[in-house]
Amino acid sequence: MSTALTIAGLTLKELSRRRVVLAALVLTAIILGLAAWGFASLPRASCGRNPCSEVQIRSAASILLIMMMFMISFVIALGAAFLAAPAIAGDIESGVALSILPRPIRRRDVLLGKWLALAGVITLYTLVVGGILMAIVSLATGYQPPAPLLAVAYVAAEGVMLLTLALLGSTRLGPMACGIMAVVLFGVAWMMGVAGAVGMIFQNQAITNIGVIASLILPTDGLWRAAAYHLSPTFLLATAAQVGVSGNPFIVAAPPTPAYHVWAAVWLVAVLALAAYSFERRDL
Repeated sequence: MSTALTIAGLTLKELSRRRVVLAALVLTAIILGLAAWGFASLPRASCGRNPCSEVQIRSAASILLIMMMFMISFVIALGAAFLAAPAIAGDIESGVALSILPRPIRRRDVLLGKWLALAGVITLYTLVVGGILMAIVSLATGYQPPAPLLAVAYVAAEGVMLLTLALLGSTRLGPMACGIMAVVLFGVAWMMGVAGAVGMIFQNQAITNIGVIASLILPTDGLWRAAAYHLSPTFLLATAAQVGVSGNPFIVAAPPTPAYHVWAAVWLVAVLALAAYSFERRDL
């Protein structure tokens, strides 16, 4: 474990020297600045000829917050994919792995160390950005979602899921191919979730099953739905339940079941173990 922690520290130092990290921070600051301006404008909005009521302002704030968190979750997913894609493949292509691994260092420790570092970065980034966004909304409009910490935690878990998948791909594919593969699978899982929502609305079991199967193969969409549920106010959940749009990717009437949480944890451990197994048998 000490070797894995050492590799994690080295990975963090390497990340700190990348310009892409600085660029991501600058873009994040711009996004949060625009969000602050937008939410601060809500109390001055008018509904027809009259100023909007406090209830209308908070309703608009709740919906916009869900949309903003979805955008942030997409940014996190992209960042996770392209941080993990070169983690192993880049070291193999550059020859760094060949100079390190002949020493008494287990490959699984190298992979675990990189995973710990990258997962820590994704989690910390999500907590900080999500916390700042929640504070902006609260200060500007007075609206607070029912469970902001749980929502941010689910978004972070979504990023860690895709990070783990990309790390598995990095043991066999080149950095570019691996990054593209992870992003495409993330998009496909989301689209299949939308298809499942359509199936639920029209009571088409075959289409609904597509969404269910996709959420099991790659749980990122299911975790996003959990985040959306904990961001939704009570009145919005009640409306979703009445009109039957529980599968909507932005309005989710019910949280994932305990069994789904267990499956997501099993999936994460299994994919990480498979990545270690694949790296152990990769020719350098």
